[in-house]
Amino acid sequence: MSWQLADTTLQSRFLIGSSLYPSPHIMRQSIEASAAEVVTVSLRRQSPEHKGGNAFWQHIQRLNCHVLPNTAGCYSAKQAIDTANMAREVFATHWIKLEVLGDEYNLQPDPFALLEATKELISQGFEVFPYATDDLVLAERLVTAGCKIVMPWGAPIGTGRGLINPYALKTLRARLPDTTLIVDAGVGAPSHAAQAMEMGFDGVLLNTAVAEAGDPVLMASAFRDAIMAGRSGFEAGVIQQRDLAKPSTPVLGTPFWHQEP
Repeated sequence: MSWQLADTTLQSRFLIGSSLYPSPHIMRQSIEASAAEVVTVSLRRQSPEHKGGNAFWQHIQRLNCHVLPNTAGCYSAKQAIDTANMAREVFATHWIKLEVLGDEYNLQPDPFALLEATKELISQGFEVFPYATDDLVLAERLVTAGCKIVMPWGAPIGTGRGLINPYALKTLRARLPDTTLIVDAGVGAPSHAAQAMEMGFDGVLLNTAVAEAGDPVLMASAFRDAIMAGRSGFEAGVIQQRDLAKPSTPVLGTPFWHQEP
């Protein structure tokens, strides 16, 4: 079923990254296998008029996907704002995946700089996709600032550890029912993606788990199917967990035999 991401109607709930692949050819095959309609790209700090990375952009354009530029590698609000404006010029889009990192060890977003940059970019007409932790208060502040989308991490970028704090993610989903929530970062296996979708998240964004897999194309297909299955499970209504066993076959009315002595 179709869904709405910002001002765009999509079919796929899989958002995929474009870095770390063994080759541009495998990147393109993997993205096609994923059926993703949104591809994230990183803008290197090169002057747009010098056509920096033009060959790479051509590969991306041939995919006919929506481009979501990011501000990867930025450690201040000013750096992120400047990079976002360059990306808008290069890619001709007002979408921006906003990353403002605060720690080099675990690449955790800086919540204060993230909120500062978000407010400024929204005032400049950007559709901001903020990469954040699973902190509820931060997410609420981002929504108040004008974000229609919030992208909490499952775990630190590239760790593949999955959803390390399901309680926090479930709380975000429950408290922000009208906000588009996309799990971004830390997803390592298709089962992690299915888990996020079963919680009611609107989509999953990942890169490393596909790009660094033994077979990126096959892994992209696996994530595609897992995300679809997880969403179907959520829409169907996953049963509540129980402490006691409950027989799937009713005992009432079951025939029994009495053996004569």
